[in-house]
Amino acid sequence: MHKIIVITGPTAVGKTKLSIELAKKYDGEIINADAVQVYKGLDIGSAKVTEEEKEGIPHHLLDFKEVTEEYTIYHYQKDCREKIKDIQSRNKTPIIVGGTGLYIKAALYDYKLSEEKSTSTYDNLTNEEIYEELKKLDKDIIIDKDNRRRLIRAINYYKENNESISKNKTNKLLYDVIFIGLTTDRQVLYDKINKRVDEMISQGLLEEVKSFYDKGIKTKPLLNAIGYREIYNYLDGNCTKEEAIEKIKQNSRHYAKRQYTFFNHQLPIVWFETDYNNFNNTIKKVESYIENNWLLLFFFI
Repeated sequence: MHKIIVITGPTAVGKTKLSIELAKKYDGEIINADAVQVYKGLDIGSAKVTEEEKEGIPHHLLDFKEVTEEYTIYHYQKDCREKIKDIQSRNKTPIIVGGTGLYIKAALYDYKLSEEKSTSTYDNLTNEEIYEELKKLDKDIIIDKDNRRRLIRAINYYKENNESISKNKTNKLLYDVIFIGLTTDRQVLYDKINKRVDEMISQGLLEEVKSFYDKGIKTKPLLNAIGYREIYNYLDGNCTKEEAIEKIKQNSRHYAKRQYTFFNHQLPIVWFETDYNNFNNTIKKVESYIENNWLLLFFFI
């Protein structure tokens, strides 16, 4: 069975740099696993890898969808598995990189997903009414009654599979995978996040968001993604620029905390401390771990 490397962790811990070094050493190609970075034009706010940073390493599922196109976990699961098959067919190493844990788990585990149908059927129903419709089908389900999208997904899943979506939980890996996570002290991470947001503003995040706002584009990627929804709120006149920037920092810190919770409960990650003063130390530790455990994994040239 071919092997796959996963590199994950919160923002600002060095995932991009590590992935490039591992790809160079182990003849790899990178598959993006960041739900925002799939979209064209959402560059600064998502900290998307630049052409210079890629150093010639092929990247997949990156910067290939318009913000007006719908792209769900269902599409990612299908696309990622196709990319894995393609990369392995050429005797290369797939390296999945990103912080969207659900994307990673959906692609690598035996999860049944259905293409999301239009939700217009439920436009005139409240969340409580949709919940009641779900309970008629699945009386024992435990679900967040305020999560409208999840309620509708649960109804559609039951209708298609004649079973509860709660049964669609599996820890069966479809591939041979090594999970690597980068981490650091929480306060250090929060300081890095705050600094990164300031850098994004300096790089032109406001202008990037405004280019979509001025065209009247208000799609899910822009209204849901951290760094974009806060600027939209500012441009709508609901807060000051300073308040929007502070909110981006706050939401990014909260998201990092949620990421850790997901990773620690859902994925068998081996964590490595990011050495910001000498990142080569971090790279060497990861490489040593890979080579000690999976020496037969790679195709050296």
